[in-house]
Amino acid sequence: MPVLRFDNVSKVYAGGRQALREVSFDIQPGEMLFLTGHSGAGKSTLLKLIHLAERPSRGTVLFNERNLAKVRRGREALHRREVGVVFQDHRLLLDRSVYENIALPLVLRGMKRGEIGKRVRSILERLGLGDRDRALPTQLSAGEQQRVGIARAVVGEPRLLLADEPTGNLDPTLSAEIMALFASLPERGTSVLVASHDLGLVKRMKRRVLVLDHGQLVDDISPEDLADE
Repeated sequence: MPVLRFDNVSKVYAGGRQALREVSFDIQPGEMLFLTGHSGAGKSTLLKLIHLAERPSRGTVLFNERNLAKVRRGREALHRREVGVVFQDHRLLLDRSVYENIALPLVLRGMKRGEIGKRVRSILERLGLGDRDRALPTQLSAGEQQRVGIARAVVGEPRLLLADEPTGNLDPTLSAEIMALFASLPERGTSVLVASHDLGLVKRMKRRVLVLDHGQLVDDISPEDLADE
Protein backbone atom coordinates (compact mmCIF):
# COMPACT_ATOMS: atom_id res chain seq x y z
CA MET A 1 0.00 0.00 0.00
CA PRO A 2 1.23 3.57 -0.61
CA VAL A 3 2.73 5.40 2.34
CA LEU A 4 1.03 8.55 0.99
CA ARG A 5 -1.87 9.14 -1.39
CA PHE A 6 -3.31 12.41 -2.71
CA ASP A 7 -6.75 11.90 -4.25
CA ASN A 8 -8.07 14.95 -6.17
CA VAL A 9 -6.72 17.36 -3.55
CA SER A 10 -7.38 21.09 -3.86
CA LYS A 11 -6.40 23.92 -1.54
CA VAL A 12 -8.00 27.36 -1.65
CA TYR A 13 -6.76 30.04 0.72
CA ALA A 14 -8.78 32.91 2.17
CA GLY A 15 -9.47 35.46 -0.54
CA GLY A 16 -9.96 32.75 -3.15
CA ARG A 17 -6.34 32.07 -4.11
CA GLN A 18 -6.15 28.47 -5.34
CA ALA A 19 -2.80 26.93 -4.42
CA LEU A 20 -3.55 23.36 -5.52
CA ARG A 21 -6.11 22.05 -8.00
CA GLU A 22 -7.22 18.38 -8.06
CA VAL A 23 -3.79 16.90 -7.40
CA SER A 24 -3.51 13.08 -7.32
CA PHE A 25 -0.42 10.88 -6.81
CA ASP A 26 0.96 8.07 -4.64
CA ILE A 27 4.27 7.60 -2.86
CA GLN A 28 5.34 4.02 -2.22
CA PRO A 29 7.23 2.77 0.86
CA GLY A 30 10.97 3.20 0.38
CA GLU A 31 10.61 5.57 -2.59
CA MET A 32 12.61 8.77 -3.12
CA LEU A 33 11.19 11.36 -5.50
CA PHE A 34 11.33 15.06 -6.29
CA LEU A 35 8.69 17.78 -6.44
CA THR A 36 9.49 20.68 -8.74
CA GLY A 37 7.85 23.68 -10.35
CA HIS A 38 8.13 27.46 -10.60
CA SER A 39 7.99 29.73 -7.56
CA GLY A 40 4.36 29.80 -6.42
CA ALA A 41 3.50 26.52 -8.17
CA GLY A 42 2.19 25.01 -4.93
CA LYS A 43 5.16 22.98 -3.71
CA SER A 44 5.22 24.38 -0.17
CA THR A 45 1.44 24.10 0.17
CA LEU A 46 1.58 20.44 -0.83
CA LEU A 47 4.22 19.75 1.83
CA LYS A 48 2.16 21.62 4.44
CA LEU A 49 -0.85 19.40 3.75
CA ILE A 50 1.25 16.30 4.39
CA HIS A 51 2.67 17.79 7.59
CA LEU A 52 -0.78 18.99 8.75
CA ALA A 53 0.31 22.61 8.82
CA GLU A 54 -2.65 23.11 6.45
CA ARG A 55 -5.81 21.16 5.65
CA PRO A 56 -7.17 20.48 2.14
CA SER A 57 -10.21 22.36 0.87
CA ARG A 58 -11.32 19.34 -1.16
CA GLY A 59 -10.10 15.82 -1.80
CA THR A 60 -8.37 13.29 0.43
CA VAL A 61 -4.84 12.95 1.80
CA LEU A 62 -4.09 9.45 3.12
CA PHE A 63 -0.97 8.66 5.14
CA ASN A 64 -0.55 4.95 5.89
CA GLU A 65 -4.24 4.66 4.89
CA ARG A 66 -5.17 7.21 7.58
CA ASN A 67 -7.30 10.11 6.37
CA LEU A 68 -5.46 13.21 7.58
CA ALA A 69 -8.68 15.23 7.49
CA LYS A 70 -9.84 13.13 10.44
CA VAL A 71 -6.83 13.98 12.62
CA ARG A 72 -8.33 16.16 15.33
CA ARG A 73 -7.05 19.67 15.94
CA GLY A 74 -4.38 19.55 18.62
CA ARG A 75 -3.39 15.98 17.70
CA GLU A 76 -1.12 16.90 14.81
CA ALA A 77 2.03 16.22 16.89
CA LEU A 78 1.31 12.48 16.93
CA HIS A 79 1.17 12.45 13.14
CA ARG A 80 4.38 14.46 12.88
CA ARG A 81 6.30 11.78 14.75
CA GLU A 82 6.05 9.74 11.54
CA VAL A 83 6.82 12.63 9.15
CA GLY A 84 10.21 14.34 9.29
CA VAL A 85 10.48 17.84 7.79
CA VAL A 86 13.54 19.79 6.63
CA PHE A 87 12.47 23.45 6.52
CA GLN A 88 13.99 26.20 4.37
CA ASP A 89 14.49 28.42 7.43
CA HIS A 90 15.81 25.61 9.68
CA ARG A 91 13.50 26.50 12.65
CA LEU A 92 16.12 25.59 15.22
CA LEU A 93 15.70 26.46 18.90
CA LEU A 94 18.25 29.21 19.37
CA ASP A 95 18.66 28.66 23.11
CA ARG A 96 19.39 24.94 22.74
CA SER A 97 22.63 23.30 21.66
CA VAL A 98 23.03 21.37 18.42
CA TYR A 99 22.77 18.12 20.39
CA GLU A 100 19.59 19.26 22.15
CA ASN A 101 17.97 20.40 18.91
CA ILE A 102 18.58 17.05 17.25
CA ALA A 103 17.56 15.05 20.32
CA LEU A 104 14.26 16.90 20.79
CA PRO A 105 12.02 14.60 18.67
CA LEU A 106 13.37 11.57 20.55
CA VAL A 107 12.89 13.23 23.94
CA LEU A 108 9.27 13.98 23.05
CA ARG A 109 8.77 10.31 22.25
CA GLY A 110 10.01 9.34 25.70
CA MET A 111 13.00 7.42 24.35
CA LYS A 112 15.64 6.30 26.85
CA ARG A 113 18.63 8.59 27.28
CA GLY A 114 21.17 5.98 26.16
CA GLU A 115 19.33 5.32 22.89
CA ILE A 116 18.93 9.07 22.29
CA GLY A 117 22.67 9.59 22.72
CA LYS A 118 23.48 6.73 20.36
CA ARG A 119 21.20 8.01 17.60
CA VAL A 120 22.24 11.65 17.93
CA ARG A 121 25.97 10.87 17.93
CA SER A 122 25.54 8.69 14.85
CA ILE A 123 23.74 11.33 12.79
CA LEU A 124 26.17 14.06 13.96
CA GLU A 125 29.08 12.03 12.59
CA ARG A 126 27.29 11.23 9.33
CA LEU A 127 26.68 14.92 8.70
CA GLY A 128 30.13 16.13 9.74
CA LEU A 129 28.89 17.83 12.91
CA GLY A 130 30.60 15.65 15.47
CA ASP A 131 32.59 18.56 16.94
CA ARG A 132 29.64 21.00 16.99
CA ASP A 133 27.35 19.18 19.40
CA ARG A 134 27.63 21.81 22.16
CA ALA A 135 27.42 24.85 19.88
CA LEU A 136 24.34 27.05 19.74
CA PRO A 137 22.64 27.59 16.35
CA THR A 138 23.76 31.24 16.35
CA GLN A 139 27.38 30.03 16.37
CA LEU A 140 26.91 28.00 13.20
CA SER A 141 27.21 28.87 9.53
CA ALA A 142 24.09 28.73 7.36
CA GLY A 143 25.23 25.39 5.94
CA GLU A 144 25.81 23.96 9.40
CA GLN A 145 22.37 25.12 10.53
CA GLN A 146 20.84 23.37 7.51
CA ARG A 147 22.64 20.15 8.40
CA VAL A 148 21.35 20.35 11.98
CA GLY A 149 17.82 20.74 10.62
CA ILE A 150 18.32 17.68 8.43
CA ALA A 151 19.73 15.70 11.35
CA ARG A 152 16.73 16.57 13.52
CA ALA A 153 14.35 15.49 10.74
CA VAL A 154 15.93 12.08 10.14
CA VAL A 155 17.08 11.06 13.64
CA GLY A 156 13.68 9.61 14.47
CA GLU A 157 13.66 7.38 11.35
CA PRO A 158 10.31 8.70 10.09
CA ARG A 159 8.12 6.82 7.62
CA LEU A 160 8.26 9.86 5.31
CA LEU A 161 10.78 12.69 5.06
CA LEU A 162 9.80 16.01 3.48
CA ALA A 163 12.61 18.35 2.41
CA ASP A 164 11.81 21.87 1.20
CA GLU A 165 14.78 23.18 -0.86
CA PRO A 166 17.23 21.38 1.45
CA THR A 167 20.39 22.34 -0.43
CA GLY A 168 19.62 26.02 -0.98
CA ASN A 169 22.39 27.28 1.33
CA LEU A 170 24.95 24.57 0.66
CA ASP A 171 27.92 24.38 -1.70
CA PRO A 172 27.84 21.75 -4.50
CA THR A 173 30.01 19.24 -2.63
CA LEU A 174 27.91 19.33 0.52
CA SER A 175 24.71 19.32 -1.57
CA ALA A 176 25.83 16.07 -3.16
CA GLU A 177 26.58 14.60 0.28
CA ILE A 178 23.14 15.58 1.57
CA MET A 179 21.46 14.03 -1.48
CA ALA A 180 23.48 10.85 -0.94
CA LEU A 181 22.22 10.77 2.65
CA PHE A 182 18.62 11.19 1.49
CA ALA A 183 19.12 8.47 -1.12
CA SER A 184 20.26 6.06 1.61
CA LEU A 185 17.14 6.58 3.73
CA PRO A 186 14.80 4.34 1.67
CA GLU A 187 17.06 1.42 2.55
CA ARG A 188 16.15 2.16 6.19
CA GLY A 189 12.42 2.23 5.41
CA THR A 190 11.94 5.98 5.00
CA SER A 191 10.29 7.41 1.89
CA VAL A 192 11.68 10.79 0.79
CA LEU A 193 9.99 13.70 -1.01
CA VAL A 194 12.32 16.58 -1.92
CA ALA A 195 10.93 19.90 -3.18
CA SER A 196 13.54 21.62 -5.33
CA HIS A 197 13.76 24.12 -8.17
CA ASP A 198 17.32 22.96 -8.97
CA LEU A 199 16.64 21.08 -12.20
CA GLY A 200 20.29 20.13 -12.59
CA LEU A 201 20.25 18.41 -9.21
CA VAL A 202 16.94 16.70 -9.96
CA LYS A 203 18.21 15.30 -13.28
CA ARG A 204 21.46 14.07 -11.73
CA MET A 205 19.59 12.08 -9.09
CA LYS A 206 17.57 10.16 -11.72
CA ARG A 207 14.53 9.70 -9.49
CA ARG A 208 10.83 10.09 -10.13
CA VAL A 209 9.78 13.75 -10.51
CA LEU A 210 6.38 15.36 -9.86
CA VAL A 211 5.96 18.67 -11.70
CA LEU A 212 3.55 21.35 -10.46
CA ASP A 213 2.40 24.31 -12.57
CA HIS A 214 0.02 26.89 -11.07
CA GLY A 215 -1.28 24.34 -8.56
CA GLN A 216 -1.83 21.50 -11.02
CA LEU A 217 0.20 18.31 -11.32
CA VAL A 218 1.20 18.52 -14.98
CA ASP A 219 3.76 15.70 -15.15
CA ASP A 220 4.85 12.59 -13.28
CA ILE A 221 8.20 11.61 -14.78
CA SER A 222 9.62 8.15 -14.14
CA PRO A 223 13.37 7.64 -13.54
CA GLU A 224 13.56 5.80 -16.86
CA ASP A 225 12.02 8.70 -18.78
CA LEU A 226 14.31 11.16 -17.00
CA ALA A 227 17.36 9.12 -17.98
CA ASP A 228 16.34 9.40 -21.64
CA GLU A 229 16.23 13.21 -21.59
